Amino acid sequence: MPAAIRKSLLQFIFSGAYMKRWNDKLRPTELIEIDKQAHKMIVAWMLCRLSTRGESLERRQTLEEEVAEKGIFDYLFRLVITDIKPPVLDRIRENPDHYRRLAAWAMNEIQPILRPLGEDFFERFADYVQRPQLQGQAADILTAAHTFASAWELRLLKSLNDPFDEEIQEIGEQLIQRLDSCVQTPGVAEIAAVFKEGAGSGAGSEDTKGRALARFVVLCGQLRFQKRWSQTPRIPETSVMGHMFITACYAFFLSLSIGACPARRVNNFFSGLFHDLPEILTRDIISPVKKSFAGLGEIIRAYEESELERQILNPLLADGHTDIVQRLSYYLGLNVGSEFTDCIIRDGKIEQVTFADLQGPCNLDTLDPKDGEALKICDILAAYIEAYTTMRNGVTSAQIQEAFWRMREQNSRRTLGDFHIGAIFADFD
Repeated sequence: MPAAIRKSLLQFIFSGAYMKRWNDKLRPTELIEIDKQAHKMIVAWMLCRLSTRGESLERRQTLEEEVAEKGIFDYLFRLVITDIKPPVLDRIRENPDHYRRLAAWAMNEIQPILRPLGEDFFERFADYVQRPQLQGQAADILTAAHTFASAWELRLLKSLNDPFDEEIQEIGEQLIQRLDSCVQTPGVAEIAAVFKEGAGSGAGSEDTKGRALARFVVLCGQLRFQKRWSQTPRIPETSVMGHMFITACYAFFLSLSIGACPARRVNNFFSGLFHDLPEILTRDIISPVKKSFAGLGEIIRAYEESELERQILNPLLADGHTDIVQRLSYYLGLNVGSEFTDCIIRDGKIEQVTFADLQGPCNLDTLDPKDGEALKICDILAAYIEAYTTMRNGVTSAQIQEAFWRMREQNSRRTLGDFHIGAIFADFD
């Protein structure tokens, strides 16, 4: 049976929007699980790039595939065990029998949701969950990325909780020690310096020399603060960063469903993860505003690209991270006009192709393929879930209803090759 995306999977992935982090601490803003996962995977991608410099395309693709898939597995597992605090989970991992029983329960809970994606995928998830301690380069990268994202959150909490919460200081020291234990992974020492030298560490400063990577990942964290549909009440609210992670997961699962090669699946995941990156600089602008008069969309796009180059890409280039800039540009479609353009890399050059090409002769790891049309569908699906969930939770407005029915109508008969996209939208009655 071919892999298939179901309503239950889409809703399960989105459920991380309800999960509040550090909910026993005083917080300046709500910290949400999907935001943390997005930040973590952005850092993990960057560490992957640094760890495979000078190595073959095949080696890089293999590591990125392992990091992307295990990052998703970790998120799925955390969704099931949502009420278990990390220190408690660490203690459970230390007891093989206790952890085995927890893993068995988690797999039983999630298998009805994951099995439609294919037996191979579910077996890989089961293998991941049943091993309490993971080892290897991908595990090191994910550990470092997870620790950085948690430490970034702790910086927000520290000043509010320090006077009366002794645990905050202890957690901070543990996170620094954990980052220090990961310094063999390229890039970790630089980003760890953010927490040792002070909050700024070059972020927002004109002097970014030698700190561009740290500045980049700190800057990405600001997407947590930008709320989508900002003029419309919603439950739950979602940030631009959380939306990026949801879109990335949907892109990965849709890639499985259409038979995309491993490199294409991974490229689609990271393209989804970065597709709204320019909104660090311009904020979230809803579609009706972008289309309010002819040419406004193009004006906004040009401004986004100009600011992206000035504030993110040029500082990275100045620090010698040409490969990272090239890859971000590929994900964002800067060389082909849009992140929603199907393309490949052949003989070192980016080529625009069709979806039929991607499903046929271009569905090869060696061509480094990336979907654009499928990514756009996942972006719409993520917005559709946001609107649907809000209405199901009893909160509605003319804007939400209009967006919901417009997305449904425009995609009800849509297909992606032989894959019927409209069937997914039809599930949400």
